[in-house]
Amino acid sequence: MLRSRALAAPLLLAACLTFSSSPATTANPAPAAAVAPSALLGLPSRAPDQDPRPNVVVVMADDLRVDDLQWMPRTRRLFERTGISFENSFAPYPLCCPARATFLTGQHAHNHGVYWHEPPYGYGAFDDSRTVATSLRAAGYRTGFLGKYLNRYGLDRSKVSGQPSHRYVPRGWDEWRGAVENPGDAGFHGGTYVYTDIAFNHGGRIDNRYRGRYSTEVIGSLSAQMAGRFADRRARSGRPFFLYVNHIAPHHGAPRDDDDPASWRDKDGFEHVFPTPYVPPRHRGRFDDVIDRAPGIARTGSPTEGDVSDKPRAVRRLPAMTGRDLAAMREAARQRAESAWVMDKEVSRLVRRLRKDDEWDRTVLVFTSDNGLLQGEHRFRTGKVWSYEPSLRVPLLVTGPGMRGRGDGGHRRYDPVDTPDLTATILDLADAEPPRKADGSSFLASLVDGDAGWDVPVLTEATHTAGGRSAAFGKRSSIGLRTARWSMTLYRDGFGELYDLVEDPLQHHNLWRSKKHRQVRTDLEEVWRRLRDCSGAGCQEPAPPAYRADASTVAAWTRGYWQEIDRVYGYR
Repeated sequence: MLRSRALAAPLLLAACLTFSSSPATTANPAPAAAVAPSALLGLPSRAPDQDPRPNVVVVMADDLRVDDLQWMPRTRRLFERTGISFENSFAPYPLCCPARATFLTGQHAHNHGVYWHEPPYGYGAFDDSRTVATSLRAAGYRTGFLGKYLNRYGLDRSKVSGQPSHRYVPRGWDEWRGAVENPGDAGFHGGTYVYTDIAFNHGGRIDNRYRGRYSTEVIGSLSAQMAGRFADRRARSGRPFFLYVNHIAPHHGAPRDDDDPASWRDKDGFEHVFPTPYVPPRHRGRFDDVIDRAPGIARTGSPTEGDVSDKPRAVRRLPAMTGRDLAAMREAARQRAESAWVMDKEVSRLVRRLRKDDEWDRTVLVFTSDNGLLQGEHRFRTGKVWSYEPSLRVPLLVTGPGMRGRGDGGHRRYDPVDTPDLTATILDLADAEPPRKADGSSFLASLVDGDAGWDVPVLTEATHTAGGRSAAFGKRSSIGLRTARWSMTLYRDGFGELYDLVEDPLQHHNLWRSKKHRQVRTDLEEVWRRLRDCSGAGCQEPAPPAYRADASTVAAWTRGYWQEIDRVYGYR
């Protein structure tokens, strides 16, 4: 992918956001003061000194698969009509805690040091003294945070302050309302994953007034209120704002219902677990007549992969699905869909508030998820971390000035985007400096000029996927590459996976030992060695020419991928 680096000046930023017919250039730019901001951005000018930069609102779901968008009709319609969907969007470390640290820093996990959600590599390992928030605030933005932060925020001590984190407020946030996990001895009830009793650290004080209220609706209400306050302040000061809203949905959480699928242990000692989100009774049953199986179980009602002998050791150890498993997974899928549907209503509420306050036409809205989720594929009852497509892929929807009312049907992009790229793009929008050496690259060029093709591999990494020891892996147990056609992953114990995603979108046939594909393996291993510990611009090194693809080829391959996924797994 030909990715643009951060734009040099607000004038160039404005030219990009108006989707001008000619690409922005740095040659002899006109002074910013000579051109009205409204002319550059298409934003209503309310004062001579109005800041032309857009507001940025990011809404992040938790564990939302790309195909879960089918349960979010309002959000889907909004972006189909007024925005752009990135069809190749990836979480390079598909696990909540590392993924969120990556968004906040713009760095891969091997650079920011958060590898897991438990000590010693969870929240307690996160240095959040420099994040996207500190950069945007330094650039003149008002900043607000709402909802889930990193796993174990509230339980572990802050790496920055050294103090208990349930009252710690990270730097850079003008308004902070972070959901906290309950340490049990801090004198409050509720917590992040209690859907009926969420607790917040609100500017250093605990706010747990929400017992009996559904947390998705609480976050939705609070996000609209926060947006309203920020809009009022922008009207008075002209200062743009950044609002980062984090839903817990559809991640599993308490309380349990009587009809939640129970875990069980088989004769070989394997524990079959089926986590679900809590959904209020008034929202239950909405999709029971549609969801007849988990999304990773075929239309036939059976798993698609009978033989996993070519998979890593941990996957080979997974037992075959039983009828009891399939019934439990169906119930979990229904509850996740119901949970996503409620979140969909709250996204719509936030948009209505932005429109009511006359800020919608100057706001870039992003909807995404921290990671995907396996739900039946490769024998996983539920799972993430692994470099399989349902785990890596996340929805990424963007709308903003210049993207609305186009009516040309061009609401899809096929260039690859990963989480560090999203961070780089937000900083680009704000003309802000990155908080650390940036591993990603802005995709504003794709928004403005359309797709450029896929040149740069997506680096993937994980822990807890293999045993063994290897200095080449550092603290990771697997490291992979994703190109336009190939998915390759190397494991610390010496195992390897190679998939041709054009011929095998379901990743059923591991080609690692295929003599026919020996050259592909050799070439990608060389790229792997160059990128595995990359930093900054080194993470944007293009693949060899044979492993790049132009825009039309990437689009055709991606459409083919999703067509095959729908043919095998789609609901009626």
